[in-house]
Amino acid sequence: MKNANLNKKFIVGITLISAMGGLLFGYDYVVIGGAKPFYERYFEITNSPHLQGWAMSCALIGCLVGALASGYLTDKFGRKKPLILAAFLFTVAAVGTGAFNSFALFILFRLIGGLGIGLASAVSPMYIAEISPASLRGRLVSVNQLTIVTGILAAQIVNYLIAEKVPDGSTDLMILNSWNGQTGWRWMFWAGTFPAMAFFILSFFIPESPRFLAKSGNWIAAAETLKRIGGTKYAAEEQKEIAETLHGNSSKIDWKALSSAKVRPLLILGIILAIFQQWCGINVIFNYAEEIFSSAGYSVNDMLFNIVITGTVNLIFCLLAMRMVDSWGRRKLMLLGSLGLALIFFTLGATYYFELKGLAILALVLLAIATYSMTLAPITWVILSEIFPNSIRGTAMAIATSSLWIACFILTYTFPILNKLLNASGTFWLYALICLTGFLFILQKLPETKGKSLEQIEMSNTGN
Repeated sequence: MKNANLNKKFIVGITLISAMGGLLFGYDYVVIGGAKPFYERYFEITNSPHLQGWAMSCALIGCLVGALASGYLTDKFGRKKPLILAAFLFTVAAVGTGAFNSFALFILFRLIGGLGIGLASAVSPMYIAEISPASLRGRLVSVNQLTIVTGILAAQIVNYLIAEKVPDGSTDLMILNSWNGQTGWRWMFWAGTFPAMAFFILSFFIPESPRFLAKSGNWIAAAETLKRIGGTKYAAEEQKEIAETLHGNSSKIDWKALSSAKVRPLLILGIILAIFQQWCGINVIFNYAEEIFSSAGYSVNDMLFNIVITGTVNLIFCLLAMRMVDSWGRRKLMLLGSLGLALIFFTLGATYYFELKGLAILALVLLAIATYSMTLAPITWVILSEIFPNSIRGTAMAIATSSLWIACFILTYTFPILNKLLNASGTFWLYALICLTGFLFILQKLPETKGKSLEQIEMSNTGN
């Protein structure tokens, strides 16, 4: 058996280190949600929906640039060095975001953090997929999503613990002059420095991806890493399959291959799935929790506690997804998630329309998060990391991930505007329609990839 002698300790160890990019991704992406009620008062932007949207979404510009750059960086330098760079950017951003009193500098360091997120979001799952045996790849790539939701929960808990209780009836001026308004929001960002530095140090100790080494012609080093993963027989069989899918050794971007008739449908599939993962609407719950829970009748203190509950549910159901992805498969979970969210968002819109308050809103929000965390959140990353051919995986992954961040920026920036134009009910009904459309697309276009090696998937998808 090809996987009989797998060195699971080694595989899990390097998976967890590379997945720390997901941890920082989740923390940096969500920490701003808990800091939002306080830094908005500090920078005096509470009456400007456009500046509020810019503060929340500016990091996504950095995410886009980082994701776009990942294609060149991974094809030129491999997977390891971009992970080290992402860790360095996370560290700089965590220190800088809370260090200054200027809104412009706040935006600058959020952009730097976004660069780190963009790089990590593309490189971490790709690296894990390339070092994972086929039988374990689904759950190992899902570890990246697990660390993302762990980072999200960590940010939510840190925000909750750092923030002092806001007295009922507090005015904007009272919040501005409180510890929360002057210092607390800074520590929410600074807390990310510690895991960022750990990621930076540990990234130097992981091996380069064997598939990148093979693509670059360094078969000896590739064989050594493959032997550490699964032994001599495993290494020989993996090398044979890798060689069958590589045509020449090059670190240049093969634009001709990307636009070929065999690859183009895969690229389109990846782009649409990446966009759909964002436009399904779930991320507005994390980024705009204050508005969602406030409109449901919760105070600022209740809102911070409810955010921690959402993060806990997110983590639990991500763990469930890891158990299911290699048994149920990718396609069934994606179909379940898209249809489930369509029904939940339709109902959530109705609760806002009929002005229901409190527990009904919280229950539906938790159900939506549970559904997303078990399906679209981790499985999209698994699919993106495995459907592209070896020779162009870095660039194709960069294009798909860039599409995801463009979609995320549009979603995040437009939510306050949509919420004002359509109200909460209309906004969630719009997301329900998008989810239903995604369900129909997945039903028609998405193949199953569970249990296949990356090379077997490539030969099946391209007809080679």
